[in-house]
Amino acid sequence: MSWLPYALLSALFAALTAILAKIGIKGVDSNLATAIRTVVILLFAWGIVATQGTLSQLSSISRFSLAFLVLSGIATGLSWLFYFRALQLGQAAQVSPIDKLSLVMTIILAAIILKERVTVSILVGATLMAAGAILVGFVK
Repeated sequence: MSWLPYALLSALFAALTAILAKIGIKGVDSNLATAIRTVVILLFAWGIVATQGTLSQLSSISRFSLAFLVLSGIATGLSWLFYFRALQLGQAAQVSPIDKLSLVMTIILAAIILKERVTVSILVGATLMAAGAILVGFVK
């Protein structure tokens, strides 16, 4: 199966995350809400690993990979904490597009850190994504 269906499902569930979180966060501290969400994700992810039978692969992960997975987890946690606080303070329809500027930031960081090639079409697309996020996030 291609990567595209997974990416589209990811986008769908990310959209649902924003809507469900905005509804659920009313009257709840944003950090507490993030902690609750994280516990659910933790149980869900480990349940999938156990069900798939891939838990045994844990011992074969290199220290290098483990270090970067831990750093990725820290970055994810910080992203969620800031995202939930932004959702608590702003409208989901404004917060979510600004959060999606991560797409543009990913392209920039992938070019700098991973040395991924940036083509003219990628530059045009990233510019349009940034302009769209800013228009939706800030223009009333």
